[in-house]
Amino acid sequence: MPPSPGTTSDAPLGTFEEQVLLAVVRTGRASGGSGAYGMAVRRELEEVTGREVAIGAVYATLDRLEVKGLVASERGEASAGASRRMFAVTPRGARALADSREMRERLWSGVDLVALLASGKARGA
Repeated sequence: MPPSPGTTSDAPLGTFEEQVLLAVVRTGRASGGSGAYGMAVRRELEEVTGREVAIGAVYATLDRLEVKGLVASERGEASAGASRRMFAVTPRGARALADSREMRERLWSGVDLVALLASGKARGA
């Protein structure tokens, strides 16, 4: 059953799900808004995070996000007549990203990271 419009799932986005959604937005925007394919999402994640990312993890996450209604995919033309699966964030996915960002901002509100880091140095951490 497809998700109901205008609502996100009860569970917040996982960290990697959020990163993949953001990479889809970033790579889709860089390609003129035509969507993003899995390998481009992987390269964006590796470039931004500085970590290696398995392509299988990217596609498994994209598939899961599509089942949740947060991304949509369609076949697009690639070089030499091959087709690529292109992903785009849905309005529901954009709402999930906004909810995730708002939640993180609420969690960070009132956290004095400078004092926390300074207290760690004082204890030899």
